[in-house]
Amino acid sequence: MLVLAVGTATASRWSSGPGPEELVGIWQVDLRPSPDAEPYLQEFVVRSIEGNGFEGSFYGTPVTEGRLNVDWGAVRFAFVTADGSGPYNHSGVLREGRLEGTTHSLGRDFLSYWTATRK
Repeated sequence: MLVLAVGTATASRWSSGPGPEELVGIWQVDLRPSPDAEPYLQEFVVRSIEGNGFEGSFYGTPVTEGRLNVDWGAVRFAFVTADGSGPYNHSGVLREGRLEGTTHSLGRDFLSYWTATRK
């Protein structure tokens, strides 16, 4: 009985927060390569959400394998895009109305940090 009460309190704390529908829309992503560089802006579009998946585009390229997780009190997401150099693995979190994310490219050998605001 004690375990159930503790588990319930913990689960409700982690599941509170913004819902995944807050991710839907057009986001202006700043992909600048370093903190002191000029902004380099591209779009991240989330068109639809179904269950724990979503569809959209990033940098003009279709999103594949879009996944969502809202179990820890925030909207977290991950997806894949690709170009001639290979796949790009992206992940991020919605915090206080903005996105923070990373992009990892195996083919181009980099990990970049990015932020986004709703357009």
